[in-house]
Amino acid sequence: MMPIPANPTNASIQPQSLYHAWADLAWRAMLTEVNLSPKPGLVDRLNCGAHKDMALVDFHRSAEAIRDWLPRFMEYGASCTRLPPESVLTGLRPLGMACEAAMFRATAGVNTHKGSIFSLGLLCAAIGRLYQQRQPIAAETLCATVADFCRGLTTRELRQNNLQLTAGQRLYQQLGLTGARGEAEAGYPLVIRHALPHYRALLAQGRDPELALLDTLLLLMSLNDDTNVASRGGADGLRWLQQQAACLLHQGGIRTPDDLVYLHRFDQQCIERNLSPGGSADLLIVTWFLAQISQVNH
Repeated sequence: MMPIPANPTNASIQPQSLYHAWADLAWRAMLTEVNLSPKPGLVDRLNCGAHKDMALVDFHRSAEAIRDWLPRFMEYGASCTRLPPESVLTGLRPLGMACEAAMFRATAGVNTHKGSIFSLGLLCAAIGRLYQQRQPIAAETLCATVADFCRGLTTRELRQNNLQLTAGQRLYQQLGLTGARGEAEAGYPLVIRHALPHYRALLAQGRDPELALLDTLLLLMSLNDDTNVASRGGADGLRWLQQQAACLLHQGGIRTPDDLVYLHRFDQQCIERNLSPGGSADLLIVTWFLAQISQVNH
């Protein structure tokens, strides 16, 4: 893969080639997450988790469809550097909706990656903005830029008192959960402060990359107030899932292939309870993507 400079100054490297290299990383992040197995309650190579309406092939088709749109988010981010960051989101919405439409066409109407379109779209727009401004492109700067894009988003979209509440608005009013919007507006603290350092540390210790990623997923599940889980199992279901993940981590986490038996058991329990930590899966995609950005940039 082409080396991507943290502070791009080489005029001989065309932005489009870099944009496609970054988009390739995001595509690989989506594939890495869905192929990772076993994952509690989630679609993977072994089963469909707590889902009856989607399968592994849907995620592969979806990721391929989304891949073609990601450079456009970067192009938009690069084109509006004179706008204040909080004004960028308005222009990103039509791109996000068009990307979602491409996903639904690829999957015959199955919502596989809507959360990832939101997070990766924001991160790709941040890449374009920082690249155009000749700023360092790293996990911390990208997440800080996303936070600037999303300033005030939670208040604007979740605190509305509509007669017909969206699922996100209902969970916010009932349980105070801010979901993907809140995590983005805060600059992805669960990733920057917890998941990414954890994943990097495990890799530095020589942990198998798949086992390290599964362990990182457990960490995210233990900390994340996942609206996907809460929408299926309420506050009790969310609390149970967080406690189960924390318990596995306390016992040592996923250190060797022998530990996968605990994940298989956790998976069956999630399936029986109809719980799927899709929000944590989205954050795992962000974690892997940012980990690769950092490695390439250095």
